[in-house]
Amino acid sequence: LREHLQSNSEVERARGGQVSVFADQDAGFVSNDNMHIIEMPHVEEVIAPIFYTVPLQLLAYHVALIKGTDVDQPRNLAKSVTVE
Repeated sequence: LREHLQSNSEVERARGGQVSVFADQDAGFVSNDNMHIIEMPHVEEVIAPIFYTVPLQLLAYHVALIKGTDVDQPRNLAKSVTVE
């Protein structure tokens, strides 16, 4: 997995992007020029998806605010109501 992530981060860097990785501190990732590692405390595998979801959602929210996106009215969202 680490090699695949490194390869993808190099492609993104070549395109001018920045890569940030949320990872367990025991995963052994090391920050370098093209990949910034945000270390999270080690948690049990069963709760890891919940534990990682909250900071990622907060990151997405704040990035959207910085970009000026209306987080309460996302584009391309269609309302669907079914009446029986």
